[in-house]
Amino acid sequence: MMMREWFKGKNGMMIHWGLYSVLAGEYRGRRSDSYAEWIQSRWRIPNAEYSRLAEVFNPIYFDADEWVRFAKDCGMEYLVVTSKHHEGFALFHSKASRFNMYDATPFHRDVIEELANACARQNLKLGLYYSQDLDWHEPHGGGYLSNHLACSGTAWDNNWDFPNEAEKNFDICFQEKIMPQVEEILQNYGELCLIWFDVPMTINDLQSRAIYEAVKRYQPDCLINSRLGNGAYDYVSLGDNEIPDRMPESHSGTPGMNDIDGFKPSPYGLYETAATLNDSWGYCAWDHNWKSAARVAEIRNHLNSLGINYLLNMGPDALGRFPVTAQEILREASKL
Repeated sequence: MMMREWFKGKNGMMIHWGLYSVLAGEYRGRRSDSYAEWIQSRWRIPNAEYSRLAEVFNPIYFDADEWVRFAKDCGMEYLVVTSKHHEGFALFHSKASRFNMYDATPFHRDVIEELANACARQNLKLGLYYSQDLDWHEPHGGGYLSNHLACSGTAWDNNWDFPNEAEKNFDICFQEKIMPQVEEILQNYGELCLIWFDVPMTINDLQSRAIYEAVKRYQPDCLINSRLGNGAYDYVSLGDNEIPDRMPESHSGTPGMNDIDGFKPSPYGLYETAATLNDSWGYCAWDHNWKSAARVAEIRNHLNSLGINYLLNMGPDALGRFPVTAQEILREASKL
């Protein structure tokens, strides 16, 4: 069965994990915004300081098989992990940038490789999130054309370390890091059910097409979500935590994305809602605004009845542990 025939009305677990998990939503006596994974932008933390978080990122309780087993026990049919978020730090061993879990941390392991192997052993489909536009670690990371639009931090790009917008050229970041890393994740981690791209603020049509074609070249059956940008996609990612009353006939996308005007429904009738258990995606020590198990089950059953996938997020802490409350909610919800 082709992936697009399987990928409908399914339940998945999304995992946001990175250096932001070390800060846990707090920086020098101040809280992040509701999205803890945006804390570097929220408090304009210099790369020289933020990068040092890698020196203490040593998740000794991370166990890929345990993560996968838990997801399956909770009724999840696929897993989507942040291989690189907007901070620019990769959870995989990348030759394109040493700012990654293997080279920059005392952990010195390829998390994506371990999760890919665990998924293969336990027969769970794997997808990877990759931030293909924003990269705050890079002087030419994207987002610098969109700072007139609201975001979850103070800027879409890193304009605290690299303030001169006129000197920025996303083409450089794309050629030197983005495209090479996309090719790495496509070639090195076995069969992927999807690639989950995000916030296409700067990426142009040729760049979106280059990524789309690379995915189809290396992994023909791998699905691409609608946040790659410029109308290159297989299925539609609805807005964060969006719960439609009925199957969408059209959708305007996330505000600020450069593919809004050219939006078309999914060519295969495939839709997915990515949602949080509390407010944040990354681990946030002070965010206790948890959905009840009954509410999670209600949302799941409603979305699945429409044929819309429910991709429910988990934010592990810096030691590699899922929050106990989140575990309790998902285990209970799986029985409802």
